[in-house]
Amino acid sequence: MCGIAGKIALDGRALVDEDLLWRMTEAIRHRGPDDGGVWTDGTVGLGARRLAIIDVSDRGHQPMTNEDGAIRLVFNGEIYNFAAIRRDLEARGHRFRSNTDTETIVHLYEEEGVACVERLRGMFAFALWDAPRRRLLLARDRLGKKPLFYYNDPRQFLFASAPKAILQDPSVATEPDPQAIHHYLTYGYVPGPLAAFEGFRKLPPAHYLLLEDGRATIHRYWSLHYLPKRRGSEAELGEELLALLEEAVSLRMRSDVPLGALLSGGIDSSAVVALMRRRTSGAVRTFSIGSDHAEYDELPFARAVAARFGTDHHELVVKPDAVAALPHLAWHYDEPFADSSALPSFALCGLARRHVTVALNGDGGDENLLGYQRYLATVVAGRIDRVPAALRGAVVGLASALPRTGPRNAGSRWRRLATVLPLEPKRRYLQWLTADDGWKTRLYSPEFEDITKGNDSFDVLAAAYSRSDAPTFLEQTAHADVQLYLPDDLLVKMDVASMASSLEVRSPFLDHQVVEFAASLPPGLKIRGLTQKYLLKRAMQGILPDEVVRRRKRGFGVPIDHWFRHELREMAYDVLLDARARARGYFRPEALRRYLDDHVQGRADHHFRLWTLLMLELWHRTFIDVRCPVRAPAI
Repeated sequence: MCGIAGKIALDGRALVDEDLLWRMTEAIRHRGPDDGGVWTDGTVGLGARRLAIIDVSDRGHQPMTNEDGAIRLVFNGEIYNFAAIRRDLEARGHRFRSNTDTETIVHLYEEEGVACVERLRGMFAFALWDAPRRRLLLARDRLGKKPLFYYNDPRQFLFASAPKAILQDPSVATEPDPQAIHHYLTYGYVPGPLAAFEGFRKLPPAHYLLLEDGRATIHRYWSLHYLPKRRGSEAELGEELLALLEEAVSLRMRSDVPLGALLSGGIDSSAVVALMRRRTSGAVRTFSIGSDHAEYDELPFARAVAARFGTDHHELVVKPDAVAALPHLAWHYDEPFADSSALPSFALCGLARRHVTVALNGDGGDENLLGYQRYLATVVAGRIDRVPAALRGAVVGLASALPRTGPRNAGSRWRRLATVLPLEPKRRYLQWLTADDGWKTRLYSPEFEDITKGNDSFDVLAAAYSRSDAPTFLEQTAHADVQLYLPDDLLVKMDVASMASSLEVRSPFLDHQVVEFAASLPPGLKIRGLTQKYLLKRAMQGILPDEVVRRRKRGFGVPIDHWFRHELREMAYDVLLDARARARGYFRPEALRRYLDDHVQGRADHHFRLWTLLMLELWHRTFIDVRCPVRAPAI
């Protein structure tokens, strides 16, 4: 795992400053503390930081070249099928100087050009300079595990694993993109290809970018398809799913450094631990995070799994004083990021890194196998849609009357479903996903409303739906999450949290062959009745503890709603209502205060909105008010 950066001067005269490249790589040192390197050749420069995982010798130094130095590569990630590709390349006459997966890409490009990305099975973001063609190739993995940002103006093209590296160039302005901020306030993350900074973009997952003759073009090389559907009995398909997962786990256990697993106690991470145990004679090291609020605490389930498989188990409980780390989080995430589970993710990765350098996790299982409760709500809403209007109104009335005592209360969920039932299904899902009930209209200042007028955040979700070939609305919804929520929230959260501790995290459920298989399954094998992840649960019966297989999905989070009324209260008022925040001109101060007062006094639950606003303001203070520092603020 590494961090990469680079710059191309487009006017043909300016030279790339080697000192700039060192500053760019220094800003992402935490992504690769083991080694660093830069290379410049007139108008071109590449830089890298390395976290040594495979072949930890200095033979893995980057930038890496082919035999004659005509091709140079900086690479972030892991290629799990590199050994098979290497054998093929050696049979064609290529000679290798190292045992790294990085060098495999260099020789594969020599053979197959830009089509090399189609052969790679893994998580990656890389930049390759082809000197004879004066061509830069940037590429990103199929699901978006590894980040890649770029900045392009008429004079220059810069790229990096994180915007903070690009911002080391003083010629790049640090201005917020108002449309990105507008969408962030709906989704809680900046949806790609937008980035929070004016002029910046994210390379989308499953795409590559070619920069030739000063012009950048972007191309898709892979798409997820939900047709045709796989045939077979439940038993046969369950065995096939388990075999694919076991192979994906086995591939991700290749490491020359200590390895373990992040164990939530949910079925996905528990399945990964079970399959790891099959592949090793020693104890698997497992790491879990807990909360002193029972409804957020999953430690009992994680302990049951750890006991079943005799793991070397380690735990940590997140306390309210973790909020002191918020400026630290704002620096690491580079963009405003409102997924509060970033806090326990940081703590979990820090715990794991004290013992291992690589950890497997269960990310991706919910999107693949329909594990989120909002998917079940989508099924229920679809059935209610078929009920006669009069009876449907009675259902809505009953649900609306249920008590609402907290964000995880069953009555709260049904009340929320009732409020969105009258909406068209895609807009219904947007509100279910984001709680965007028009709060931005009430909050925006007239000036910011004018800037964002006509830019409906719903269009981002609608575009994702339009790119799906799934035959059912439920599957289209999951595919939309694969395109948006997965790469721009879930995977960003774990990539940043893990890299902050120089920990590599690998996700077997996001092996593209597993993802393709899951997409080909009939939806009835993923949700049956009220049982979610039906086929996986059937396959894991007798392997995992019954209480883990039967348990309902529980999100990975912390009690932000409670913290805003107690430990976080003073900070929220101080940060959101001070002169700097008001001067940005985004919001009506009186509306902002009303949201704070209503939540603190228990009249409403606005914890997601307040967290979103708090992280936005902390991002401004970190990146907009001052030039981005190379080091994170101390905790």
